[in-house]
Amino acid sequence: MRVFEKHSLRRERLRYRLRALRKRRELKPVASRMDQITSGDVLLFCTLRNERARLPYFIKYYREMGISHFFFVDNGSDDGTSEYLQAQADVSVFYTEHSYKRSRYGVDWLQWLQRRFGHGHWCLTVDADEFLVYPYCDTRSIKALTDWLDASSVRSFGSIMLDMYPKGPISSAVYCEGEDPLKIAGWFDSGNYMIERNNYYWNLWIQGGPRARHFFAEDPKRAPALNKIPLVKWDRRYAYVSSTHMLLPRGLNLVYDQLGGEKTSGCLLHAKFLSTIEQKSSEELKRNEHFANSHEYKAYHSGLSEDPDLWCKWSEKYINWRQLEILGLMSKGNWA
Repeated sequence: MRVFEKHSLRRERLRYRLRALRKRRELKPVASRMDQITSGDVLLFCTLRNERARLPYFIKYYREMGISHFFFVDNGSDDGTSEYLQAQADVSVFYTEHSYKRSRYGVDWLQWLQRRFGHGHWCLTVDADEFLVYPYCDTRSIKALTDWLDASSVRSFGSIMLDMYPKGPISSAVYCEGEDPLKIAGWFDSGNYMIERNNYYWNLWIQGGPRARHFFAEDPKRAPALNKIPLVKWDRRYAYVSSTHMLLPRGLNLVYDQLGGEKTSGCLLHAKFLSTIEQKSSEELKRNEHFANSHEYKAYHSGLSEDPDLWCKWSEKYINWRQLEILGLMSKGNWA
């Protein structure tokens, strides 16, 4: 049975790699600056659509963290996203109007870029509303983290995604271009998380937070997964299985300690719940390009109708990474 399982996983990984190879034809380079990349650079990969207002702070945040080069796949934006990105000196942009759903929700596109340009580099894969926090991120660059991971023979770095929200109605979290969204939506659930181990892929499956308790209260098991492995020392043989929730080979999914200790981990602060979400959910419902016939955006659209206040007894105001470590939501492990 174990031999059959390993063979099945190898075939699955090969299938994903071949999909990415085919999907490369859907990408049109509109700003190519890959010649700037040098050995040891940490690269960021992102698929997005109509995120112009978020981009100035997003890029500033990750530049200050130490990201050397950005790869964006723009999936048919019409709000100036592509033009803004093309004007950035450390950004390469690829444009496509092909189906987000049929590219495994952008994974195939990014996997081709990671295979072509990310081999041998630490690659961070995030959305435009996700902000990585890791131990000592207030004093140490992401290069310091990846150097330590290299020295420790660690190839992947896990995180839990924390949904951030305002105190008060979501409509009150009015976002203006260039602002830090975490100053507007700075609260998160300090508890209320469910964790299971996936015995096939070996990853953890985490659900909970405000989306589970408010938008999926009747069926929390349908709530979005919060487990992520966003930072990987990429090899062209690797493949993401489902978003950044899990990878193949499955040993990359062992970002947690199985013997009772703690592995170094981070958090992705997810700044989705701003005043812009209602318009975004309506747009994505019409496009119907998201997972499971956009059931997540259907839940948002329904749950946002009364302009809810997501604040509750589990709510905690975000301060810094040390607070998240105290709450058990991330760990510095043996990185000192």
